[in-house]
Amino acid sequence: MNKSYFSRRELLRKAGISALGAHLLCGLPGLSAAETGQRRQRLIFVFSPNGVIPKHFWPEQQGKDFDIKRILKPLEGFRDRMMTMHGLNNQLRGDGDGHMRGIGCLLTGIELFPGDIQGGSDTPAGWSKGISVDQHIANRLQENESTQTRFGSLEFGVMVPDRADTWTRMSYAGPNQPMTPIDNPYRMFDRLYGQTRNREMLASVLDGLQADFKRMESKLSKEDRQFLQRHATLVRELEQDLQKEQAAAKNRPTGHAVPQLPPNIEEQNENMPLITRMQIDLLVSSLAADFARVATFQITNSVGQPRMKWLEIDEGHHTLSHEPDSNEDAYEKLIKINTWYAEQVALLAKRLDETPEPGGEGTMLDNTTIVWTNELGKGNSHTRNNIPFVLVGGGMGWKMGRAMDFGGTPHNRLLMSFCHAMGHTVESFGNPKFCKDGVLTDLT
Repeated sequence: MNKSYFSRRELLRKAGISALGAHLLCGLPGLSAAETGQRRQRLIFVFSPNGVIPKHFWPEQQGKDFDIKRILKPLEGFRDRMMTMHGLNNQLRGDGDGHMRGIGCLLTGIELFPGDIQGGSDTPAGWSKGISVDQHIANRLQENESTQTRFGSLEFGVMVPDRADTWTRMSYAGPNQPMTPIDNPYRMFDRLYGQTRNREMLASVLDGLQADFKRMESKLSKEDRQFLQRHATLVRELEQDLQKEQAAAKNRPTGHAVPQLPPNIEEQNENMPLITRMQIDLLVSSLAADFARVATFQITNSVGQPRMKWLEIDEGHHTLSHEPDSNEDAYEKLIKINTWYAEQVALLAKRLDETPEPGGEGTMLDNTTIVWTNELGKGNSHTRNNIPFVLVGGGMGWKMGRAMDFGGTPHNRLLMSFCHAMGHTVESFGNPKFCKDGVLTDLT
């Protein structure tokens, strides 16, 4: 082996550090992105399923004087920081049923592979053929040292089924690479904060290493002393990283502390409201700590069947969404269900808005855009025209406080616009066929 270069793990192994110590040292999470004077732009995609009731969702009046319909009433307090985007169509065809192409192509903008997942009366299909826009943007941010974060992106879920199929995945790391959302708050907590104990163990390991090095130095050859000095430098850097991280944790403003989760909440239908709030708390906390600047928050899944008994609704959501508009009882229940989803988006916006921007002015919502979307425009028709896109926040730098109508344009142009607004110009996103007219205009 060329002794002029060693990996961190090789250095530790050669120095005689135990397997556990090597694992702790090599697995030390990176610190939050350093403050560079740049604005921290964040993007959160929130998904709810099975379409909406258009009459009670979309404003009739366009522009700044738009009217807020019943389903969007929970977001009225964010009117000046909200944008509704009517007339964006998922025009992708090919394999899969409407729900599958709805969720699988929603953020990827490209068709599904042929496969053996059979749904509805349409052809079977597999996973998406391309990366999703959230992962594309996260990858670009990770390429720049000033915007790197510990995780790059985070995928939250609520009551997502254990099965892995096209109806249950919206985010893709690449072709045939679906991302699994974490829908258990305790598992998400462990992912975000489970390394705390490891850092404490690491600190105790580092305390004794420097003295050991000094005792060993006089007994080594010149070549091995040089190796030992390089290793001592590594240990000093690790100690400095720990000290910086501990100091940063102490100086985090209120609201950036590790959230306290209620114990023993089971993943079951009746606990869905509480699980959603727990995940929102973890999501806001993780963004405040700069663990990621891109996230997805998938509440159930395409064809999701939660029974919202807290709204006095016993039927499953997907079953109700297939009822004709003439079924007044089902129609009313669907309005209530979608209003509840709007309430969760409003709660997320509220939590961001009451959290001070770390190291900056204003609140986190000023630099974060929430994108609330759906796989269908309307459930009982399975249309993918007029896909719901409602934006809240100031992360894109777009002119908010407006209702927009894009007249049936491919939603790929919106995916391109997200990339551009986050600082990463693209010539197309997903299927180039639907990107010929470029990004959406009149957003800034």
